[in-house]
Amino acid sequence: MVAAMWIRSTMAYRASFVLTTFGNFAATGLDFVAIMLMFSRVDALGGYALPEVAFLYGLSSVSFGLADLAIGSMDRLGHRVRDGTLDTLLVRPAPVLAQVAADRFGLRRLGRVTQGVLVLGYALVTVDIDWTAARLLLMPVMLLSGAVIFCAVFVAGAAFQFVAQDAAEVSNAFTYGGTTLLQYPPTLFARELVRGVTFVLPLAFVNWLPAAYVLGRPYPLRLPAWMAFTPPLVAVVCAAAAGTAWRAGLRSYRSTGS
Repeated sequence: MVAAMWIRSTMAYRASFVLTTFGNFAATGLDFVAIMLMFSRVDALGGYALPEVAFLYGLSSVSFGLADLAIGSMDRLGHRVRDGTLDTLLVRPAPVLAQVAADRFGLRRLGRVTQGVLVLGYALVTVDIDWTAARLLLMPVMLLSGAVIFCAVFVAGAAFQFVAQDAAEVSNAFTYGGTTLLQYPPTLFARELVRGVTFVLPLAFVNWLPAAYVLGRPYPLRLPAWMAFTPPLVAVVCAAAAGTAWRAGLRSYRSTGS
């Protein structure tokens, strides 16, 4: 209901909605423009050609865009904790998590999703993939599982704000920073970093691992091929861990001034 209210409010000013959505589309599109400029000087990044990097970029952008659209308002929780307006959500007969996620629901974020879909479409047309049933099945699994993993990171970051009170930038380092990291091949980064985003904060399961299987490339950590099909399991584990962190954070909340 809260999200629907914000949608109605947004659509009351259609011209503003179109302009802000296009602005979101253009701003996020500059990231891929930067990648294209790199390829004007080099033939490959970390051994990946432009269509393959576009494939990674599109997967990361669409997954993150869906999560940002659904639950991106979680980074506002720190302000509510600091000024005490979270109290008004606690007395309403609706889950606090759903209310925070729907607060100021930004339909303009569809611009990011649209831009990611276009880049992914370009990649699928130009990249050389030996399509099999397993690879075809993995495509929607990657996108949905990646969105859930990013949602879990959003929720975990919000839970941390119950302690830090206003640490949106810390959360953004793992959400917006994470999607930027995943837009580039894992072969560009130190092995320690690749291990960290595989086994500690498992962002690699958004696209790096399954995309390596689809593209027919070895993963830098030489993990078994079947791990490319584990993103749904990782997404469930991440969601459960984020839910536990959220409940713990909410129980620790003592209102402003405490």
